[in-house]
Amino acid sequence: MQSTVAMVGMDRNPVSPQNLNNPIPLYHELREHEPVHWSEPLQAWFVTRHEDVVACFREPRLSAERWKFFEYQIQGLEPDTIREFMETTRDQMVMRAGPEHTRVRRQAGAGFTPMKLEEMRACIHHTMTELLEGVRERRWMNLAQEISYPLPTRVLAELLGVPAEDRERFRRWSDTLAEFATPAAGSSMLGVARRANQAMMEMKAYFLPLIEQRRAHPTPDVLGMMVQAEELGHMSAGELVANAILLMFAGHTTTTDQLSNCVHDLLTHPEQLQLLREEPERVRAAVEESVRFHPAVPFVFRVAIADVELRGQRIHAGDVVFLGMAAANRDPRAFPEPDRFDITRDHTQHRHLSFGFGTHHCMGAGLARRELETGITLLLEHLPGLRLDETRPPRLKCHSLNFRGFDVLPVRW
Repeated sequence: MQSTVAMVGMDRNPVSPQNLNNPIPLYHELREHEPVHWSEPLQAWFVTRHEDVVACFREPRLSAERWKFFEYQIQGLEPDTIREFMETTRDQMVMRAGPEHTRVRRQAGAGFTPMKLEEMRACIHHTMTELLEGVRERRWMNLAQEISYPLPTRVLAELLGVPAEDRERFRRWSDTLAEFATPAAGSSMLGVARRANQAMMEMKAYFLPLIEQRRAHPTPDVLGMMVQAEELGHMSAGELVANAILLMFAGHTTTTDQLSNCVHDLLTHPEQLQLLREEPERVRAAVEESVRFHPAVPFVFRVAIADVELRGQRIHAGDVVFLGMAAANRDPRAFPEPDRFDITRDHTQHRHLSFGFGTHHCMGAGLARRELETGITLLLEHLPGLRLDETRPPRLKCHSLNFRGFDVLPVRW
């Protein structure tokens, strides 16, 4: 199973502290010398070239039924330790493949149409303006906590139809689920599993009364649409609550990280920031470039349900395969000068993979783009002279392979 290619002097462990802190050298090494790499520490394959990652997204033998990987993670634990988490996860659309994935995705997708998302622009604008009004006179803030976290949480609460004042609970639950979903959890699997199971139980207990309210009093929000789909027999009761949880978790975690990443990219490339100030109509291109350059989700993974041959390597049924979207986004075969942050880059020629590809393309990508575009535009309008705070260093969140963003991003203006 293991590759015979050796990378002399290179730390090949994707979850070593060095590579989690700065993964770019590893992406380059793997992409150029071992594009299909077997990681002994993680007992998984890593695919890093753009062409190959696209092929893997298309490959039906690499299944999105990723709960099978969680079964591997919890080997040796008592089933009750993680039962609630596992049962709920199996019902989520991102853990389904083929027609079952399409069926469940279609029920939630009605709330993410272009028309619906355009209606959300006013909510995004109002929320962002309110957040900026709260900090403008201070001349300093931790952007990650004071802007990047509350903006998508409030917007998603409006879209789903849940109380925004519960956002601290959403945050705690999301952080706990993310800890279990990453191979770099950093603590004993027993403790991580127990916390994830408890968080899932609490999220189900939170959503069930809201679902019953929608049954009694239908609403046009996404949760109300999903309740109607369940009543019409298009999804089960378990799928309804599982995917309500998924939308809150996925929409909150990723956009939160991506907004901070985008601001950091601009503030660390002053010539690009100046160009955007002079030509604010480039904000859409700036967002696309940041999503390519510094994605909040560097990897997603698949589980092989049959043997697959890729670049001379035999991926066996049952193997886990990590698809390196962040590495593919810096593939020089797909992007000229890929390590250069350039908001004038033409993203119609070669598309980044940060929102996935094909049938599993991120359903919330349109909402995320609108939040990022509006957020960046208003930050630059309301906070003249925005810059990194030279007295306080930024700090990445707890090291993780699957999620990348800032816990601390101090800025001044």
